[in-house]
Amino acid sequence: MLTKKAYESMGKNSFDWLKATYHFSFADYYNPNRMNFGVLRVFNDDIIGANTGFQTHPHKDMEIITYVVDGQLTHADSMGNERKVGRGGVQYMSAGTGVFHSEHNMEDTSIRTLQIWIIPDRKGHTPSYGDHGFQAEDRKNKWLHIVSSKLGDAPIKINQDVNFYVLELDKENEIRFAVDGKRQAYLVQIEGSSQVNDIVLTERGALEIIEEDISIRASEDCHYIIIEMEKEK
Repeated sequence: MLTKKAYESMGKNSFDWLKATYHFSFADYYNPNRMNFGVLRVFNDDIIGANTGFQTHPHKDMEIITYVVDGQLTHADSMGNERKVGRGGVQYMSAGTGVFHSEHNMEDTSIRTLQIWIIPDRKGHTPSYGDHGFQAEDRKNKWLHIVSSKLGDAPIKINQDVNFYVLELDKENEIRFAVDGKRQAYLVQIEGSSQVNDIVLTERGALEIIEEDISIRASEDCHYIIIEMEKEK
């Protein structure tokens, strides 16, 4: 089963320093029909203004993955980490029993990030932080596995049975992705537009996929992220 989530139907918030799109209920946006998709609780598409950012704030019992689409994002936290990540890079944090962190754009132009929250397999994990840079050619016309469970084989491992893949697909190229029985996935068209099976997906749109294989054909140069997980019971 495929269910399209158009960009126009998503929650929006705009401040002097931030333009945010919420795929699920978050902050001032509340939609009882859009609370989560399986263990995927938050997917925020943020454009952060120059020399601004999220001030220090707390998190607890959540796996937080931030994918940088454009620019450089600077992370700092109460564990003593301060790191910067660029396009295609990932910052990830297990908030566990509690942690404070901030995220800033120290550049003179806006940046774009995807902040994704995954509900962990249990509460009370020890907080941890990491980041990882990836080469653009590793996601060029092929799926790049960037996040998995602790038992998986991705370079980034979190406390939940999920898999993240990213892809940059050249215009007119095609690729497939299989979602096996008892699994589901959330596909986001980060950049560009494409045909997914018989559905047209445009920039910043999303697709819920339940137990179905998909075939993607790029209408222009495209950029995707897909989050695959156990099917919601």
